[in-house]
Amino acid sequence: MATTIRPATREDIPRILAFIRSLAAYEHAPDAVTATEESLEREGFGPNPYYSCLIAEHDGQTAGYAIYFFNYSTWVGPGIYLEDLFVEPELRGLGIGKLLFQQVAAIATERGCQRLQWAVLDWNTPAIEFYRAMDAEFLDEWRNVRMSGEALKLLAGVEDAGPSTPFVAKNATNSAQDDTE
Repeated sequence: MATTIRPATREDIPRILAFIRSLAAYEHAPDAVTATEESLEREGFGPNPYYSCLIAEHDGQTAGYAIYFFNYSTWVGPGIYLEDLFVEPELRGLGIGKLLFQQVAAIATERGCQRLQWAVLDWNTPAIEFYRAMDAEFLDEWRNVRMSGEALKLLAGVEDAGPSTPFVAKNATNSAQDDTE
């Protein structure tokens, strides 16, 4: 039984979306997914992609995926953030997740990244044990913080122009003055 890891292509988009939905269901948030095939294509396969994706194939069928993007730490330099790592439940335990994880790590080292970072839900014991087995460092003193939706728009001082239209901040030229007041 052979497993291969390869970069995703546009043809994989329907399967990527199915993986995302499966992961969301596993994480008890099936209704949280707003991604569409169109948004995945635009945001991952356009001229300036926001993410990269790897596909795992096992015996000729898609078995899992990893989505990652580059980030930057002012303390240590470039890094990779692993957004999603998912293997179909019936194919777990075959080393597919580890191969995906290793490939993301290889990309990180090839690109000169100083670290690989991700989040794991505190109840996801199988994933926690998987990461512990690879000597991952758990940063319990750090808290994940997020802002989205209306709170993000309010902070940015923008008008809602729709999901595919860039926002334009009000008084963007005055932002330096506001910081000194």
